[in-house]
Amino acid sequence: MAAGRKAQARCMTNTARTFLITGVSSGLGRAFAVAALAAGHTVVGTVRKDADAADFSAVQPQRAHARVLDVTDDDAVLAVVGEVEQTVGPIDVLIANAGYGLEGTFEETPLSALRAQFDVNVFGAAATIQAVLPFMRARRRGHILAVTSMGGLAGFPGVSAYCGSKYALEGILESVGKEVAALGIHVTAVEPGSFRTDWAGRSMTRAPRSIADYDDLFDPIREARQEASGRQLGDPARAAAAVLHILDVPEPPHHLVLGSDALRVIRAGRDAVDQDLATWRELSLSTDFPQDR
Repeated sequence: MAAGRKAQARCMTNTARTFLITGVSSGLGRAFAVAALAAGHTVVGTVRKDADAADFSAVQPQRAHARVLDVTDDDAVLAVVGEVEQTVGPIDVLIANAGYGLEGTFEETPLSALRAQFDVNVFGAAATIQAVLPFMRARRRGHILAVTSMGGLAGFPGVSAYCGSKYALEGILESVGKEVAALGIHVTAVEPGSFRTDWAGRSMTRAPRSIADYDDLFDPIREARQEASGRQLGDPARAAAAVLHILDVPEPPHHLVLGSDALRVIRAGRDAVDQDLATWRELSLSTDFPQDR
């Protein structure tokens, strides 16, 4: 038994990675971090509060390192990444997970709330990705993952700002992935469906209602989301296992869809685009200059 434990420890050491995961106080970020720690990896997790930092560090005192960070502070993001590289070790895996939901129809959503949504969900992730890239590029290795959403590949009424932020992040990730592919760096967009997290609870900001014309559309959406909270199909621990799995495959996916609901919704969204492409093909082709004959 002792020999077996030693062999297992050597195996974990040989494959151990250093993770930087933003937003580990709860939800999927917490699940990713806990699973990585259980697998023998070292995890630096960012949180917003000192109490959450202490709580995370206690999960595994030797390999769980907490950093208090506001991902919308570009200078702080750069400083934390540099400090982690110096004091903890080279960052092998980044999971840009920090974000929140914003519920409300587009017309009722203040532009200030829309900007704040993009500041965290898009620019916070972008700042973190930019901060780790020089180190990964110099080493010619690394894996960047960012949590978008099924709402980053299919839009929903009532969360237009959230879906817009996730669509934007999807575009950045797809382009960055093509820029760094020859440098030994993998980029994966993680697109979860509905999971049993606090996304619809404390992680959701709600725009005030003011326009009665949207009541028939929006009220049932809000009610259904609140009723489903805590009973979603997705298991965060299984999502974490799926994420860890792709880190060990030679060609990891550019898109990792998590959940049967996400597969269904994204497939329907893709089919709708394909339908438009087919229906309006001739009109699309008609806008080119005539071919010289």
